[in-house]
Amino acid sequence: MTRTTNARIAGFAFLFYIATGVAALVLFHRATDGEGIAAKLASIAQHPTDVRVAAVLTLLGCFSALVLAVTLYRITRDEDPDLAMLGLACRLGEGVLGATSIPETLGLLGLVTAAGANAPDTGAANALGAYLLGGDAALTGTFFAVGSTLFSYLLLRGRMIPLPLAWLGVIASVLLVVGLPLQLAGVLRGSITQLMWLPMAAFEIPLGVWLLIKGVPPVRSTNVA
Repeated sequence: MTRTTNARIAGFAFLFYIATGVAALVLFHRATDGEGIAAKLASIAQHPTDVRVAAVLTLLGCFSALVLAVTLYRITRDEDPDLAMLGLACRLGEGVLGATSIPETLGLLGLVTAAGANAPDTGAANALGAYLLGGDAALTGTFFAVGSTLFSYLLLRGRMIPLPLAWLGVIASVLLVVGLPLQLAGVLRGSITQLMWLPMAAFEIPLGVWLLIKGVPPVRSTNVA
């Protein structure tokens, strides 16, 4: 495929990735609405369709991450093939790690629908439910953030997108590269862990539209690897 075609596919993948991710998050939060593990498990039992649809949307989002890994690599490899390859590896890792959460999500359904001899006692169900619900997206997000930082830098260096948008991408990505490991370590908690994603949303939505409509310019003949 041509560089322009890859850019437009990447633009669509950005928007599709965001749409599926937000929809999956909304459905899963609705399905797990409740105070305490027992209430959350009871809510899941009442919303099995939401959980299944959220799992499918998560899977589609993981494939979108793989598409973005390949297309962004193709767009930026002429600027610096080594950094582009590292960005590719990070976005691939993001997609694979994201997919590992799907069996845990579906495992919650199995936990709340088990009956008869297969049904765990209340204590065991709550303990297992706490484990399955306690997954931290910060690890997957860190792979995303590092890949985004590398690709944003290469887009900036190659003048492939408007400079203000490129700078916003670099800053938003670096903010997550710093913040997500701190969240993983338990240093950052609460609303700040959601707020630090807002600059990334302000970057990726316009970026997706720009790439989908405008594509990227031809490779500069003066590029330095």
